[in-house]
Amino acid sequence: MSKRDYYEVLGVERDATAADIKKSYRRLAMKHHPDRNPDDTASESDFKEAKEAYEVLSNDQKRATYDRFGHAGLEQQAGGPGGGFNTGDAFGDIFGDVFGDIFGGGRRGQSNVYRGADLRYELVLDLRQAVFGDTVNVELPTLQSCETCDGSGAQPGTSPVTCDTCGGHGQVRRQQGFFSVQQTCPSCRGTGRRIESPCADCGGRGRSPRTKTLAVKVPPGVDIGDRIRLGGEGEAGQNGGPPGDLYVDIRVTPHPIFEREGADLSCIVPIAFVHAALGGNVKVPTLDGEVSLKIPAETQSGKVFRIRGKGVKPVRAHATGDLYCRVEVETPVKLTSDQKNLLNRFNDAIVAGGDRHRPRVTSWKDGVKRFFENIGS
Repeated sequence: MSKRDYYEVLGVERDATAADIKKSYRRLAMKHHPDRNPDDTASESDFKEAKEAYEVLSNDQKRATYDRFGHAGLEQQAGGPGGGFNTGDAFGDIFGDVFGDIFGGGRRGQSNVYRGADLRYELVLDLRQAVFGDTVNVELPTLQSCETCDGSGAQPGTSPVTCDTCGGHGQVRRQQGFFSVQQTCPSCRGTGRRIESPCADCGGRGRSPRTKTLAVKVPPGVDIGDRIRLGGEGEAGQNGGPPGDLYVDIRVTPHPIFEREGADLSCIVPIAFVHAALGGNVKVPTLDGEVSLKIPAETQSGKVFRIRGKGVKPVRAHATGDLYCRVEVETPVKLTSDQKNLLNRFNDAIVAGGDRHRPRVTSWKDGVKRFFENIGS
C-alpha cells in the first residue's frame, strides 16, 4: 500500500477535526468506489488508499501514533509491515459509519421512540360565541396510551424483551462485497424489542382508540380561519414518545342580522316612510343590547350610519370595531281604501309643489334626457 502522507491522501490539514476527516473520506469513497468505477484499477487503488488513511486518522490512538512516529510507528505497533489493517470487519465498520450517515443508517441503530400524530378538529361557533369568547366541550376520537399495559404493549406483569435478531439496535447489517448494507430488522421492524405476551386490550400496539372530552377555551374575537393549538392533546406517542398536538380550526355560522368583516359589523335597519321624511329615533340591535339611532329628516333609502365601538375586538388587535347600519325605507303593504286615498292626496300635494320635493327624481329625469339627446346627436 502507498506510503503517502495520510493527511495528503484525504486532502486535510494536520489539525483537521474528526468531522472534517470523515467528510473528506466520504467524498473520496463515493468518487472512487469500485462499484462506480468498474474495471478501473486506478480508482480502486485510490479507494483503498483513502480507506487506509481514514482508518488511521479516525482512530484517536492510531492518529496519535502516526502523528508522532509516522508509518513506521504504526507498523511497529501492529507487529510488522501491513499488520495494522484489517480488510474485513474493520472496513465494514468504517464503511458503515460513513455510508450509514448518507443512507440514514448508523452502527447504533435508530431511536424507536415516536411522537404522536397531530390532530385537527373543526369547531363551529355562532357569532356571539366568536365575539365574546366561550368554553366549548368537544368529543375527540383519538389514539391514547393503553391504560391496561400503560403503553408498553405487553401483558400486565410482563415486559418487552430485547430483540435477539438485532440485539436491540432495530437494524441488521448485511455484508455484500465492499458494501455493508444496513436494513430494518425484519423480526422487530425497527423497534429493537419483542413482545412475547401482547396486551389483550391493545394487541401489543401500546395504544388504543378512545373518545375523550376536552374543554376548549375560545378567546374573544376569533374569526373564521383562526386556529387554536392545544399542546399535547393529539394522539399518544409510541414507546414513550411525546403526544402530538390538537389544532382547532374555527368556523362561524352566518348570523340572521349581522355580517362581520374584520373588526366591524354591519346590518340592515328598515325604517318607516314617515321616519325617513320627518326624522326620528329607531331602536337598533347590537350584540350586547339595543341602542337608539337618530334618523335625520329627509333620509334616503340606502344611507349608512356608523355606531362607534359596537363592533368586534379581534384577537390580535387592541381597538374595537364599529357597527354600520344601512337604512332601507319600507314601502307600506296591504293598505286600506282610506290609507290609499290619503296617499293619493299626499302625492298630489307633492307634485303640485314641483320638483323641489323630489330631488332624486329630478336628477334622474335630467340624466335620462341627456342620454337620449346624446343618442340623437
